[in-house]
Order: sequence, then C-alpha cells, then structure tokens
Amino acid sequence: MSDVLELTSVSVVRGSKTLLDKVDWQVNDGERWVVLGPNGAGKTTLLQIAAARLHPSSGTAGILDETLGRVDVFELRPRIGFSSAALASHIPEHENVLNVVVTAAYGVTGRWQEGYERDDERRAFALLNDWGMGPLLNRTFASLSEGERKRVQIARALMTDPELLLLDEPGAGLDLGGREELVHRLAELAGDEDAPVMVLVTHHLEEVPPGFTHAMLLRDGGVVAAGPIEEVLTAEHLSTTFGVDLDVTENAGRYTATARR
Repeated sequence: MSDVLELTSVSVVRGSKTLLDKVDWQVNDGERWVVLGPNGAGKTTLLQIAAARLHPSSGTAGILDETLGRVDVFELRPRIGFSSAALASHIPEHENVLNVVVTAAYGVTGRWQEGYERDDERRAFALLNDWGMGPLLNRTFASLSEGERKRVQIARALMTDPELLLLDEPGAGLDLGGREELVHRLAELAGDEDAPVMVLVTHHLEEVPPGFTHAMLLRDGGVVAAGPIEEVLTAEHLSTTFGVDLDVTENAGRYTATARR
C-alpha cells in the first residue's frame, strides 16, 4: 500500500489556542476513514490540511506523495475532491446545478468566461445522475433543499476524478430521511473499488456509512485513537472522546451510542 496522507507530528496553533496537537496519521490506498470528535476537537482543521488549504504550524504533512510547503498547492488541489460548508458558501446562489459541478474542472465556484469541453459537461451530468440530481440540473443552487445541496456538492467534489475525497460533515443540517439517503449513497461509493480514498468528518456516530474501514477519534486537538474501525469505535474510546459514559452498538455496519444510566 502507498501513503495517500502521511501527517507527522502536525500541529496548528492560532494565538494562544492549539487547534491540532502533534497529530500523526497515515492513510493508505483503498481505505475509507471516518474522523469523529466533539465540536472544537480539530476535525475541520485536520481536513483543511488534508485538502492542502491550510499549512501546519509545525510538523510535516504529506499528501499524494507531495509535501505541503514544497509543492504548488494549486497543482495539488485538483487531485483532491473536497466538500465543506465553507466551500459551499462561496457558490453563487443564482448558479445552476450543472454549473456548480462543472466549474470544479477549473477549481472555481461560479461560471464566468472559462471554456469547458463537451466531455466536462457530460461528466458533470453523469455525476449528477449518479447522485439522483440529474432532473434538477437547471435549478439554481439556492432553490435546492439542504439534502439536495449536499448531493450536488459531493458530485462537484468528484468532478475532477480525484485521488482523495474529503467530506466535511456532509450530514449536517439534514433531517432523518435526508441523512439516511446520504448514508446509503456514501456506503455505495465506499464499496466501489474505483472510488477514491475517502475521509468523512462527523460528530454523529449514526452518520458513519457501512463499508468504512478505519476511524480516528479527536479530542482537544489530539488523537484519542486511530486504526481499523472495529478497534476504534468502542465504548471505551468513544466515552473518552466525548466525555460521556457511552454504550455502543453495531448492526450491519451501522453504529449507535447511548449514554449509560
């Protein structure tokens, strides 16, 4: 296996606050990772480094055989599919769904004067169909439901056929039906041998799709546990991570946690 991500003693410090504290993390070809932790644990900061959108204050971040600080990030980023609320906030509300996806080919969030090949538009349309959004390709992004927006964002993240797919809290804001639809589609993607390496960030155990192979738990910027998912998502590790005594159950690859009474 080759390293897709290799973080060595990575820290991020802003003023007097340490957002990540000497994180070591290795992600290999074929793996599907979930990163869990409470609010403020450092999950989004970790994903921003993995997406080559943030440099560590110290330590070394290796991404797709390149090292941050020694590579042109504008050449590296197209190899990484990235979906996040922060990125979505830059999409013009009037932009139609097809353009939201196709503009990923140039790494921009609004269509202006770029020239796109017919193959680009065909790929964007195919991805929208894959995520159940083909019939809405001419709708404006602003007119979509939250669940529809999430699916469009994931289609956009896949537009450049990335080697690494990073999803920052894709289930945030979804109702139960929307969450279950998203989990089902992500489980299908995780089971596709041709899919890129995946990293999913969440703070809800119920949002972990079946088929994910590894997990990392963060608390206060540090790693509580990391490794094969069945060894990490235990009552002991999750109780330490969230600061609550928890009982954890697993059924057909889906996990749930409840407080002990």
